[in-house]
Amino acid sequence: MTPQIGFFIVVFILLVIVLSSFVSVKQGTIVVITVFGKYRRILTPGLNFKIPFIENIYSKISIQNRSVELEFQAVTFDQANVYFKAMLLYSVLDQQEETIKNVAFKFVDDRNLMQALIRTVEGSIRAFVATKRQSEVLILRRDIVEHVKEQLDVILEGWGYHLQDLQLNDITFDDVIMKSMSQVVASNNLKAAAENEGQALLITKTKAAEAEGNAIKISAEAERQASQLRGQGVALFREEVAKGMSVAAKEMKDANMDTSVILFTMWTESIKHFAENSQGNVIFLDGSTDAMQQTMKEMMALNQIHATQVKK
Repeated sequence: MTPQIGFFIVVFILLVIVLSSFVSVKQGTIVVITVFGKYRRILTPGLNFKIPFIENIYSKISIQNRSVELEFQAVTFDQANVYFKAMLLYSVLDQQEETIKNVAFKFVDDRNLMQALIRTVEGSIRAFVATKRQSEVLILRRDIVEHVKEQLDVILEGWGYHLQDLQLNDITFDDVIMKSMSQVVASNNLKAAAENEGQALLITKTKAAEAEGNAIKISAEAERQASQLRGQGVALFREEVAKGMSVAAKEMKDANMDTSVILFTMWTESIKHFAENSQGNVIFLDGSTDAMQQTMKEMMALNQIHATQVKK
């Protein structure tokens, strides 16, 4: 071997040693270093130095959020099958050394971690749903999520992880149960619609009855006032007639005339009125002298009563 070749070999070995002494760690990643299989330290994002051939990279752990979708089945207390579709969001708890050691060495690989995580979530949800009836499951979506978080937080912290969020995207039942639930909802909607329609009809009839009652009250009040005015009109008419007859009788008496003429005049005016406004009815009038005199006396008596009331 020539000296030149030996020199190039030494340079190459030194270059390999130098290059293997530096490790570039990406943002959002933590590198675990071991020495002869035993944990030594962690490398944070950026350019790091390690001892060549002695310190080895055991694993690269992502501290970013990770998600996984789940599909599984549970059975309710009343033996109804419930099908869940969920999305699990989790991440490394923090960047402390002890946490990173748990993440690196608790499980053989990510596959085993994922299997344990999924089975733990499914088991927690199944245990909760088994105590509830199928009619309660849909309205307890938030309670299920809170129950799972409460159960998993302690377990995941021991593994070095934290449950960020659990979303139950879909909750379904067997077709028979779904149809029966739809029928229940439809019947409840029909019942509510019937109740609303009945209440609307009751309100309409009540308002109509109130309006009719108010109309009757108004009509009765108007009729009462009209009757009162008619009575007052008749009374005033009679009063004026009595006054007129009294004046006429007095003037005729002063003129030495027979007051029977007044009665005769009223008689003829009445016949004239009957003739003009008659609708074919037959009216019998007593035109005898005795009847006329009796009517005159009654009129004079009314006049006398009116004069007495005026003096009082």
